[in-house]
Amino acid sequence: MDTNASQPRSAYDKAAEQGVDPRCIPQYLTGHTPVGSEIEAPRYTAEMHANWKVLFDRQKELLPGRAGEAFLQGIDLLEMTPDRIPLLRDLSSVMERETGWRVARIPGLLHEQDFFRLISERTFPSTDYIREAHELDYTPAPDCFHDMFGHMPMLTEPAVADFYHLFGRAALLARGAQRTALERLHWFTIEFGLIRESRGLRVFGAGIMSSSNELTHSLSDDVEVQPFSIEAVTAQEYEVWHVQPILFALEEFRQLVEDFTAWARSERLISDRVFV
Repeated sequence: MDTNASQPRSAYDKAAEQGVDPRCIPQYLTGHTPVGSEIEAPRYTAEMHANWKVLFDRQKELLPGRAGEAFLQGIDLLEMTPDRIPLLRDLSSVMERETGWRVARIPGLLHEQDFFRLISERTFPSTDYIREAHELDYTPAPDCFHDMFGHMPMLTEPAVADFYHLFGRAALLARGAQRTALERLHWFTIEFGLIRESRGLRVFGAGIMSSSNELTHSLSDDVEVQPFSIEAVTAQEYEVWHVQPILFALEEFRQLVEDFTAWARSERLISDRVFV
């Protein structure tokens, strides 16, 4: 992508300049990236499985009354349990069956060029290492709990899966202010999205789902919840390292596909011949 210094910088770029954890600095993929059944099973230790269990049990306890129905169904479809870290190839098989997505094993936080290329191919990039015991309450770096528990359940939901695919294709063509707009859309939907259901406001964003602090905070009176619109979201700045004071709520998941398609066409990032 265009790396001209005059282009808007991402929130992660700004954070890296402030001396944050080097694991949060995006990297490029080199060599072959294993996908689906190609992914070898890691040799997880008992301590690693124990760390997964702590995280899983803690988040699962917070889900009732907070998590959206699609997320809960996704957890069940993927057969996630507290007993062990799931294997990426098994999760990939379920996702491919449900929505045509697959999983690629990656080494860590990716540069946006590689990330969006995979997303545009309906392939979700995931780590397979778990955070250490001293990072259970907070880790600045991506790990498999965030990728698996936070992201993958929603990729079994057809409308969200279609939106993310379109998003990846549009992101490959984005330049300048369009890239900033897409970064904010990603943050306030895939990472920190809310949706209104018959039982009330619910969470579906991975950044909330994988963080106990964000999950308890997101539906509290400390958060200003605004109706979702492309215009409002793309105008809203955010900071990576703090709980979010402003979030946006969808009325339904198809709204993501319909509104994003209209916006991306107006920006000439996708054409009328692009189908999901």
